[in-house]
Amino acid sequence: MRDSQGTATGSDTSIQDGMAAHPLPSSGIMRDGAHLYPVRVYYECTDAGGIVYHADYLRYAERARTEMMRLFGLRHRDLRAASGVGFAVHQCEATFHRPAHLDDLLVVRTHVIEVGGATMRVAQDMFRDDTLLVAVRLRLAMVTDQGRPGRVPATLREALRAHLDAHPFIETAPGTATGA
Repeated sequence: MRDSQGTATGSDTSIQDGMAAHPLPSSGIMRDGAHLYPVRVYYECTDAGGIVYHADYLRYAERARTEMMRLFGLRHRDLRAASGVGFAVHQCEATFHRPAHLDDLLVVRTHVIEVGGATMRVAQDMFRDDTLLVAVRLRLAMVTDQGRPGRVPATLREALRAHLDAHPFIETAPGTATGA
């Protein structure tokens, strides 16, 4: 961002934390139990009025989950190669509160809600500054290369459960969440 004289005033890919802004790397960061992932709205994601097309929010959520898994030391390609399984969306609910527009900088906040033997539940909220735009709740299922139900690999399940134990998910109101 730049002030009226054109001087840089800080990163426009940041989350306010008290007095200081912290830049977000392109892969996002873990903070207070949530993964924070920056997304810029490009022309290709908008309709003729410059508003984000509803399906693009699901793409943003997918990117954020992928980068969160990378921070847990997992790449989807490696998961498939080592275990023969991958994540598939089993259930998805999206609540659209406000639209995002061309050139907006969004942050996707991802929380792991629950990890089971073959599924996991995730909450993903998309914000512009402090304004909640979209709340997505997903149940992901593990499936094999043959499309049959699979198990969450033990090492991943243990890492996700340890994270969830340290940062339990608390839904405070529809579309809002905090980590304890």
